[in-house]
Amino acid sequence: MPEDPGPARNKFRSDFFVEIALVIAVAVYLVFAQGQTVGENLSFTVLGAGLMALATYWTLHTARDGLEVIALRLRPGK
Repeated sequence: MPEDPGPARNKFRSDFFVEIALVIAVAVYLVFAQGQTVGENLSFTVLGAGLMALATYWTLHTARDGLEVIALRLRPGK
């Protein structure tokens, strides 16, 4: 972990903006998928599964960066 929380905070902030964009993309996908059954259009289903997997991975990545920022703030012996 870096000594200065500034770079970690900036990294978390940029990851958070990507997270928001991914959540919006999943919401748009779900709006388009409203009238379709799963597997009706295989490429559309695969796109949705991939998008949701990416959003899940990125959420965990962002949470890790957020925990790093919190740990750097609460670290004893500053």
